[in-house]
Amino acid sequence: MSLSAPPTASPLSGLRVLVVEDEAMVAMLLEDMLAELDLRVAAVAGSVAQALAVLVSERPAFDLALLDVNLRGSTVYPVADRLLALGIPFAFCSGYGAAGVADAYGHLPVIGKPFDVRLLGEALVATYNGGRGPV
Repeated sequence: MSLSAPPTASPLSGLRVLVVEDEAMVAMLLEDMLAELDLRVAAVAGSVAQALAVLVSERPAFDLALLDVNLRGSTVYPVADRLLALGIPFAFCSGYGAAGVADAYGHLPVIGKPFDVRLLGEALVATYNGGRGPV
């Protein structure tokens, strides 16, 4: 019999996440971390075009998104603009931190790479709850 407390449920438990990431290994790492945080990956897009295709519906099948800033030389900003228009919370992901995001988007959350599951979880809670700025 264990005397330790049961794990507390994530405040985001069961939410669905769109992952926009062009590096397959990084996308898989994010999928594992999100699962560890009790989040579900709704879709993974490796390009701006793929991500925009996911967003054609006015009611996308996800609750928040993680956007890699640079997708094989293209910026993810058209996807960010669409998410803003839909009112869906998201955070940028960048190996350069906040410095890797254009000034026009500087008020939005930025999660630095490499990822740490605990910090990722905290950043996603802040993002979902309307947090702004670098995380």
